[in-house]
Amino acid sequence: MDLPHSDDLRGGRLHHRELTGLEIRDCEVSGLRIVDCYGSDVHVAGGFDRVVVNDVDVTAYVEAELDRQHPVRVLARSATSVDDYRSAWDAVETMWRRTFDRARSLPESMLHERVADEWSFVETQRHLLMASDAWLGSAVLEEDSPVHPLGLPHDGMSPDESASLGLILDATPSLDEVLSPRLERMATTRRLVDGLTDAELDRVCGRKPAASYPDQEYVVRRCLTVVLKEEAEHHRYAVRDLEVLEAP
Repeated sequence: MDLPHSDDLRGGRLHHRELTGLEIRDCEVSGLRIVDCYGSDVHVAGGFDRVVVNDVDVTAYVEAELDRQHPVRVLARSATSVDDYRSAWDAVETMWRRTFDRARSLPESMLHERVADEWSFVETQRHLLMASDAWLGSAVLEEDSPVHPLGLPHDGMSPDESASLGLILDATPSLDEVLSPRLERMATTRRLVDGLTDAELDRVCGRKPAASYPDQEYVVRRCLTVVLKEEAEHHRYAVRDLEVLEAP
């Protein structure tokens, strides 16, 4: 049962309930406690400041292991100088070049297949197209028409907001149809980071990234960091699911 934006379970307690197969998605879970429960194949994913399992704080271990497996995450969040941003984008281009080749070895139908109801490989590319259109094309470059209609926004954006941006949410493009504007946007990012200066990094952007974002100032370095983090994290999700699709 879906209860969008509901707080009906705030402060609630589930006791002696059969929860096999329960999925909690896109929820605020600060203070969540799972006590004296049992089972197998428990998966937890998200942005957590602190996670304790059986009285052991595993936060640092999880972050370190993710960084080891996906070193671009470190480059994305730690970039501060012009050279840092260029090096991080170099790494982003390299990792996706390899992953695009890997994806093309699979049948096209598999690239539209969702694993555990996560975005498909094609949907992931659509989302990254939208992210760079919003944070770079709109905010940094102030393009007249920055948003490509094949972009896919975050789940929290309403259909009305998506429509106002010209997005076609129910589109079913092929990988090549999505990669065409996606690679063009990546090339634009390449030119942007190649021409970066220290002064440009701290320039206040004249626009917000997208209509639904709150009123505040955005500087170029923040927008670039968002794009780099989006690339790093969604690449992690993509290769995770490719491993499942490639399995015999």
